[in-house]
Amino acid sequence: MLRAVDLIDKKRRGSALSDEELAFLVKGYLAGDVPDYQMSAWLMAVAFHGMSDAELSAFTACLAQSGETLDLSIVPGVKVDKHSTGGVGDKTTIVIAPLLAALGVPMIKMSGRGLGHTGGTIDKLESIPGFRTDLTIPEMIAQVERIGVALAGQTAELAPADKRIYALRDVTATVESLPLIASSVMSKKLASGADAIVLDVKVGDGAFMKTLADAKRLARAMVEIGNRAGRRTVAVLSSMEQPLGQAIGNALEIAEAIAVLRGEGPQDLTEVCLALASEMAVLAGVADDATQAREMLQGAIDDGRALAKLRAWVAAQGGDAKIVDDPARLPQAPVKQAWTAPHDGFVQELPALAFGSAAMRLGAGRSKKDDIINPAVGIVVHKKAGDRVTRGEPVFTVHAIDQPSAQACIDELTQIIRLAEQPVPPLPLLLGRVQGGDEDADELLAAAQRARKHAYVPYSGFAVGAALRLTDGRIIEGANIENASYGLTNCAERTAIFAALAAGREAQARPGIAEIAVVADAPEPVSPCGACRQVMAEFCPPETPVVLANLQGDVLRTTVGSLLPGAFGAAQMVYTRVEEADV
Repeated sequence: MLRAVDLIDKKRRGSALSDEELAFLVKGYLAGDVPDYQMSAWLMAVAFHGMSDAELSAFTACLAQSGETLDLSIVPGVKVDKHSTGGVGDKTTIVIAPLLAALGVPMIKMSGRGLGHTGGTIDKLESIPGFRTDLTIPEMIAQVERIGVALAGQTAELAPADKRIYALRDVTATVESLPLIASSVMSKKLASGADAIVLDVKVGDGAFMKTLADAKRLARAMVEIGNRAGRRTVAVLSSMEQPLGQAIGNALEIAEAIAVLRGEGPQDLTEVCLALASEMAVLAGVADDATQAREMLQGAIDDGRALAKLRAWVAAQGGDAKIVDDPARLPQAPVKQAWTAPHDGFVQELPALAFGSAAMRLGAGRSKKDDIINPAVGIVVHKKAGDRVTRGEPVFTVHAIDQPSAQACIDELTQIIRLAEQPVPPLPLLLGRVQGGDEDADELLAAAQRARKHAYVPYSGFAVGAALRLTDGRIIEGANIENASYGLTNCAERTAIFAALAAGREAQARPGIAEIAVVADAPEPVSPCGACRQVMAEFCPPETPVVLANLQGDVLRTTVGSLLPGAFGAAQMVYTRVEEADV
């Protein structure tokens, strides 16, 4: 008989739960048989030990199947969904949906409201007078069949177990657990019924993932979940060090989305939208590759088809379609106040989080779920990092309900904006792409095979190669080095890790190792020794992917946490020292 306490103990020891055990846990929690305190304990164990790929996929499936799932088989064609991990000024869905519909790709999507920063996609669309977002599932399907696009708010029946578990994570310090983030996002995507999924994983100051390494780990985890569930999944990593586009605020962002579809939008927003939409067009089968897809999408902008599709979409959901041709019909703030450059120079930085928080305090976002958003307020940024400014030139304009609110926002932002005397390089925008474990692992395994050729093994003749992918994208290789005194022999995995440290990685407990591959000539994928596992645990988070392979092409995927459950760490060291002091 399964008991929650046994599953907590199993995960606490670092072991993976079976499909049956995960289903018992999720169903029991949703039914009230597993209390909050037991689920909290299990979530904390996951936060410490991570989850294997198989475990993560099974857990996500349990969340997705805990409530209503959409059956879109009646809609012809390949249905592609898109998800963004969120950021400041992110209005890409409002551009991409009509763009794809103009190419004949059906776009049916459920989106949420925002909490913090500016509003979510639903809040932005509701700034259009009359726009309705409470469509039923049959209404959405009928609308997609008619015009090719529909978007509504998420129903309470969609992945209800995830909603309850997320609320618990929010008060138990387990929100930042990578496998729990990945499962939460992907459970709703799987329940939404799309055939393929494109993920926009934001990186930087205004994003949930602050570093490229963490963003890549999250992207790989979500792509793996999608692919295992039979949904072709691709992730694009994009920067959120500064606001995306120029507009921050709901009606302001609708106007900017219209500008992009006219071919007049900001370069950075246009580029991200075309990159994501190209991935979706390829997955939908209407283009052979990203280059062809981009040409088709640009054509839909140039000849007005995308703008016409937006007009039809707004009208279909009860909105004032005249805003497409006259954005001035959107809600307007009564006060518009610009901040101008005090001297000549170059914009050094526009921290996304600070601008998002300032917009929220104007009323463009929520600090609490029951806050009411003002659709008209926000900020328009006229200059971006790297741009030259002259004295008296507007850098940003605040749209506010009154002059004191506008001045307070300006006072707040002028404390964090920096103008440099010397030129500042523009920030990179698109930071990478993740299509699946095979693509990334092949490159790393090839590096491990190269490293294996440099092994020094005169005594055993057993050559092993290892390769690490670091947080900055570099690959570090290592091979095993033997010695006549066997105790001095160094394994390939430790050679690579020590080489990464010696190559100038930050002197911290975890040097930024994103992935590990190990190759040897053996009947089955070679397994790291105990010493290597302990060293991996010292320098890698438990969810760090490890790919083990032999020369025959057999591959085993695991994680650092799965290789060494209950690794000896700092907590045990402190305990040992206390014992010694007592003695």
